[in-house]
Amino acid sequence: MTSNIKPIFDALADPAIDWNRLLTEILAAFDCSTGTIHTLDRDSQLLHLKAYQGIPEFLLPKMTVIPIGKGMAGVAAERKRPVQICNLQTDESGVARPSAKETKVEGSITVPLILNGQLYGTLGIAKPVPYEFTPEEEEILMEIGDAISRKIVS
Repeated sequence: MTSNIKPIFDALADPAIDWNRLLTEILAAFDCSTGTIHTLDRDSQLLHLKAYQGIPEFLLPKMTVIPIGKGMAGVAAERKRPVQICNLQTDESGVARPSAKETKVEGSITVPLILNGQLYGTLGIAKPVPYEFTPEEEEILMEIGDAISRKIVS
């Protein structure tokens, strides 16, 4: 279960969003080691990396710009619903890109950033151990995604 999520909403209350601080607070609340926030470029329909933590430097070029429908972030964006993998290291679903295994994480989830049915980006977090996020955690992450989307719009 998550710890206190108040620091997440405190970070979102700042007039100018500090994407790295926000991601750090989300990772702490969900006891995760790795995460990304991507925002959607409406013109190109590509997801652009805004913040990351725990991602090996050599993987960043593959994660900087993501097409809708590719990898966990792209699939969550396309479906407009959360995508999770209990153990990324043994997953054979084809949702995660092969290079995702190089992150060394296992339990991972990516949620779309949605407000009023419109996509604004994605939030992905992961643990270094096999883990299945609960429906309650998924719901909290979607609420956080809604709040992040409101900041993107403003």
